[in-house]
Parts: sequence; structure tokens; C-alpha cells
Amino acid sequence: MTSDTVKLSLPLAVAKGSRISCGFSSNGLPVGWGEVVGHLVNLRVGRILKNDDVVFRVISKDWLPGDDKTASGVSCLLEAQQAVEVGEYECVVERGGYSLAWVTLSDKGAAGKRTDESGPMIGRLMAEKLDLGCVQGFIIPDEVDILKGLVVDLALGQGFDFIMTTGGTGVGPRDITPEATLAVIEKRLPGYERAMTGVSLAKTPHGAISRAVAGTLGHSLIVNMPGSPKAVAECLEPLLPTLKHTLEKLQGDPSDCANLHK
Repeated sequence: MTSDTVKLSLPLAVAKGSRISCGFSSNGLPVGWGEVVGHLVNLRVGRILKNDDVVFRVISKDWLPGDDKTASGVSCLLEAQQAVEVGEYECVVERGGYSLAWVTLSDKGAAGKRTDESGPMIGRLMAEKLDLGCVQGFIIPDEVDILKGLVVDLALGQGFDFIMTTGGTGVGPRDITPEATLAVIEKRLPGYERAMTGVSLAKTPHGAISRAVAGTLGHSLIVNMPGSPKAVAECLEPLLPTLKHTLEKLQGDPSDCANLHK
């Protein structure tokens, strides 16, 4: 399969770590923006645009609106992985490691009244077992529509490999994470849910209260985690050995799974 290719035209030098916004459109955009060659089916958050002289990572992705004369295009925020001089560059799109989005559900956290520890912990624990090229965090209030919209965008728009939520899995009035997740996933993973419940029950009978949901949307794996850092570490432990294989199968790996049961 031929790799997707992107042409970048940079009117100014870009320092390492700097972020630039680029638009990709088949019918052209202003100088200094990118121009697509081929179809960017693999352009997801975390992907690398690379040649011998430049390396950019896709940080976010959005749509550019169109009109009766201009087709809609894709707008991306790119982060320079090294200093880049003025010039035109033809780059190949590469994976560049897995991408993870953690989403913390917390009214106080979203209002800046509480420091979040659980979301960053998910990133650290997963980075110990997986090649994570891109980790982004989101702290939002306990609102169903906000979570549904964000998860759908992270999965189908941004193209994150893993979307891990934390918080909102209990029975309180503002615990809405399972409802929002069930509303958007395509395939449910009850084995993941049982594994988390099992390890929680081994620690406390209160583990039976959790309503955490796991499933898939598009090519993304979505898992609800508890709210406390301690419970996050406990529930993530039995899942960590399965994440890479689950994602590979979800994204089209045709190999036989039989040898995994020997």
C-alpha cells in the first residue's frame, strides 16, 4: 500500500516545539498552508509527517468549511519535532506511536477547583506498556452531551487510538459517564468490564457499585475508569496486557488469535 503524502510550504522558519496550523484541500489554500497529494485516510492525531529534513506531529484535526465554489478541507495543528527552515517539503505520513486521550469527568476540575491526578496517571501507566507517541488530556464537567460530543470527535474526527475516561461511573446524580459512553459505542467489551469489576471486588465490596463501560467506536478503544487514582491503577492493571492486541484486531490485523490461548 502506498503511503499518503503531504506537501508543506513554509514561508517562515519553525522552531522545535512550535505549533503551526495547516489546511489541506484538494483545490488549494493560501501560501504557507499545506496541499494534499492523494487521500489522507491515515491522517489521525498522533501521526507523523516526515521526510529527511522535517518531522511534524499531528496534534489536532478539524474541518475547514466550504461554500458553493470551495470544497471543504481538513485543518490540522502540527507540532515541529525539530527546527525547520523556510521551504517546500514533501512528507510521508507515518504512525509515530499510539495516541491516547484521557478524559476526566469532574465539575470541580473543569471549574479549576480541583487538581486532576487520575487522568495523568492513566497516561503514565499506559506509557510503561505501550509505545505512546501522543497523549492529550481533557477535563470536562459531568454533562452527558459534552462527553458524547467529545468522545465522538476524539474517535471519529481526531482518530485517537485509545480514549480512557475517569470518573462518573457510580450512582450519584451527576455520574453520567456510562450513559454517555453507551450512547456512542458500536461494540461493547463486557470482558473488559468484568475484569475491572473483578479486581475492584477483590479490594472492596463497593466495587460492585461501578457501572463502568468499555467498547469501541470506529478504530478507537474506549474504556471508563473510576475516579480515584488508586482505583484507576487497580482497574487498569488487568487491561494493560490486552490493549495492544485489542487495538490491532480493531484496526484490521488479520492474524490468527489461536496461539494466544496456548
